[in-house]
Amino acid sequence: MVRNVAGIMTELESEDFYLLSGVEQGMRFSEWVNRKKIPSLSNLSPEEVSYRLDRCAKRELIERKTIQYEGYTLTAEGYDALALHTFAERETIDGVGAPLGVGKESDVLEVRAHKPMAMKFHREGYTNFREVMRERNYTSEREHVSWLYTARKAAEREYNALAELYPTVNVPRPIEQNRHAIVMEKFSGVELNRTKIPPEQVSGVLSLILSEIATTYEEGYVHCDMSEYNVAINESEVTIFDWPQAVPTTHQNSAERLTRDISNLINYFQRKYPQVAPDVSPADISGQIQSGRFDSHDIIG
Repeated sequence: MVRNVAGIMTELESEDFYLLSGVEQGMRFSEWVNRKKIPSLSNLSPEEVSYRLDRCAKRELIERKTIQYEGYTLTAEGYDALALHTFAERETIDGVGAPLGVGKESDVLEVRAHKPMAMKFHREGYTNFREVMRERNYTSEREHVSWLYTARKAAEREYNALAELYPTVNVPRPIEQNRHAIVMEKFSGVELNRTKIPPEQVSGVLSLILSEIATTYEEGYVHCDMSEYNVAINESEVTIFDWPQAVPTTHQNSAERLTRDISNLINYFQRKYPQVAPDVSPADISGQIQSGRFDSHDIIG
């Protein structure tokens, strides 16, 4: 999806981005933006709007729908193009590389810059918008909520969490955020679910991850989506990623979510390494972390 957009970025002109930005602005109030409103939203003449609508529709950056009126909406590719354009103008990136990971709620790609970096595009709400609106509290207070808003808020939440936790917690270093996209430094390691840990190291790796969770709590956050898919390990450390669902420790359900995170993690280790995984209580560890008494040596020992 993003790589397809990257391939046509050089074809797009300034007026195309004015048009896309105008549709984006209109989507704050309606899923489908009335064509009659687009000239004022984009600061383009009606004739220029007609030309740009055709260009952007041909490149699948917008969709057209006619019911009571002729309306337009951004596609995911159109929103990607706006974010890529902003990052390029700010000289944050100068090219897009290979995919690093594709999930239900995000796409991650390598990007070219002065050092190895990654770009994450949030997709929350694009394909399962109503379900996300029910589940995510950052959409509950708005009368009209577009999928653009949902994805952007997810990116903002994740970026803010990374900015507050790095470097005290081993998380990807955040570089910049725009709309639904985050640029961050690439991190080394392999996802926990794709790693075969030697038996003698199982307790030590679990202890390292729990220590990062404890430090995260000390810094004022709970991950809220901890699993074997959100942890990367290498020879010397672990990195915890994917933070859009993180909540502050002042959240009314933070204790419950902390326990759930720990339970998910311990259950994974006990399923995959039943002979050597430590028999520890998620509730006990959660209580120790909340009270500041967690000692990783208790896990290893």
